Amino acid sequence: MEQVEPRVLDALAYLECFLASLCFVLLKLLGSPYGRYAPQWPGLRVSARVAWVVQELPSLAWPLYECGRAAAERLHHWPSRVLLAMFLVHYMQRTLIFPFLIRGGKPTPVYSCALAFVFCAYNGYLQSRYLSQYAVYPDNWLTDPRFLSGFALWFLGMLINIHSDHILRNLRRPGETGYKIPRGGLFEFVTAANYFGEVTEWCGFALASWSLQGSAFAMFTFCVLLTRAEQHHQWYLEKFEDYPKFRKILIPFLF
Repeated sequence: MEQVEPRVLDALAYLECFLASLCFVLLKLLGSPYGRYAPQWPGLRVSARVAWVVQELPSLAWPLYECGRAAAERLHHWPSRVLLAMFLVHYMQRTLIFPFLIRGGKPTPVYSCALAFVFCAYNGYLQSRYLSQYAVYPDNWLTDPRFLSGFALWFLGMLINIHSDHILRNLRRPGETGYKIPRGGLFEFVTAANYFGEVTEWCGFALASWSLQGSAFAMFTFCVLLTRAEQHHQWYLEKFEDYPKFRKILIPFLF
């Protein structure tokens, strides 16, 4: 098993890259079935809060499971510990904190939640098993420029993501309904500041881990969130005549 699984993990990483490209094409053609766009899609629905907890849970459970296993060979080394902790911190926030801060939120189609659950189980296994069992780093990896720059990007991206979510939650005063143009933070430069933060976060993780598995996850995140950002941008331009025309879609000053 130990000789076969590394090849399996590499194959799963390449498959994730392929799925990223496939999702990019499908989401460009069909759009994203969640949030303000969910009413366009048929099927059963669950509350946004329940959907977030359920769909993100596998990516929290996998690293916790690996941390509790005596056979987690690579977790005896600090580089793998820190990298797995970076993955775990994100999903602790997304599973245990973020859902309970949601104000209202449109119901999520069950199949959309199920697909996200499957991806989080897939990617949670991929990242957790690789880092806990097979990732080999030199003892000084935590002072390597690749790790330091990647960690800085990861941390900055997480802060941007959390701050942007805070802005979105507080767009409406108590009792208000309807949509408003986000103001403040990186929303002054891009339509999808929260997505920019998450893309930055996982690109930083990929750089810090210097791995095929981390790079595949960053690619998947970019492909999926770019299509969502484009959908948001077009929606805002059509809904608000005064929407700032200088705002980019996802990357400040570029795109």
